[in-house]
Amino acid sequence: MSYGSRKLIMARNKLIANRLREVLLNGYWIANTNYKKQLLGITWKQATQQIEDLNTIAALTYHINYYLDGILKVFDKGILQIKDKYSFDLPPINSENDWKKLVSEFLANSEKFANHIERMRDENLDQVFVDEKYGTYLRNIEAVIEHSYYHLGQISLLIKLVSARG
Repeated sequence: MSYGSRKLIMARNKLIANRLREVLLNGYWIANTNYKKQLLGITWKQATQQIEDLNTIAALTYHINYYLDGILKVFDKGILQIKDKYSFDLPPINSENDWKKLVSEFLANSEKFANHIERMRDENLDQVFVDEKYGTYLRNIEAVIEHSYYHLGQISLLIKLVSARG
């Protein structure tokens, strides 16, 4: 199908990579923001400020990055080594440099993740992800997108709460 010279159907890998970039790096369509915009706009003190018993912005950033990094390793080596129980084991953030390092790693992993998806062959999306109990690559990639939007909402609210506290 085409409309003039423009193709109406985009390959799944490109659509999924675009969805990842929307939530992580440069999109505004669904959430009207993205991680990059939110995270680059705050200081390490804001990122680590504890509000009641909620996770900090830094902890949520680490949490999403933990899964991006773990799945990137599956893409590279085919081995799943991450465990949910370690996904909030944030190393101490004691300076602006520590915060910038975490954000930089997060943004680099976000771009690597989206680039990898963009290069995947369509049939690979439907293959088993490590073990049948985890479903397909597509299911896991979609879970990353949904999980990222969930925590982006939390980060956006936390930034408002932290900003209100001054």
